[in-house]
Amino acid sequence: MIAYWILLLLTAFVAYVSGSISTLRVASRFVFRRNLRRLGTGSIFISNFRRLFGWWGAVKLLLTEVIKDLLPILFGALLLAIKGHAAVGAAFAAFCMLLGRLWPVFNGFKGSHHGCVALVVAALCVDVSMGASAAVVMLLAIWFTRYLSLGAAAGAAVMIVTALLVVDDRLLMLLSIFCAVMVLVYHVPALLRLSQGKEQRLSFEEDITYKFDEKF
Repeated sequence: MIAYWILLLLTAFVAYVSGSISTLRVASRFVFRRNLRRLGTGSIFISNFRRLFGWWGAVKLLLTEVIKDLLPILFGALLLAIKGHAAVGAAFAAFCMLLGRLWPVFNGFKGSHHGCVALVVAALCVDVSMGASAAVVMLLAIWFTRYLSLGAAAGAAVMIVTALLVVDDRLLMLLSIFCAVMVLVYHVPALLRLSQGKEQRLSFEEDITYKFDEKF
């Protein structure tokens, strides 16, 4: 039993710390090879990267984020596989990773983005149908409304319903629901701003104004 708790604590630590590490820093160092905070508004939203670097730039950032979120989940699965609970390890790591995404220790516990990608990755690792459903609803909501917060909330709501319907293991179901509830709680302020007409909408127009700040 003690060994099992040690594995859980190690999984929680690695997953939370990994989730707390900014994707922007990882992408700046290993993918784009430049300080992305000095370009444009310095926003880490994928929409901002799309405007600055085009669709391929946004795809590279998205892949960086997916891989970064997937690694601690795989770590948790491999670690708990020692005790024959790989699925629980993956789900628990996903929960801790998402906790780090939304309330990162390295940023004063202030989330730097909405955690949409992390939520989908977490859902897919628990159940493919649940993750696919959440992803489709999230993307459709974002595309038609241009509100990232509304898309994240819609995806989280669908994840809760799907978890209740398709996930048979009670512990996996609860971990999935906890992940979705965290995202919903995180987005309450944004949803309140949206109801007041104050939430910022996404823009897919090309932005090249940052280039005027570069030295030729």
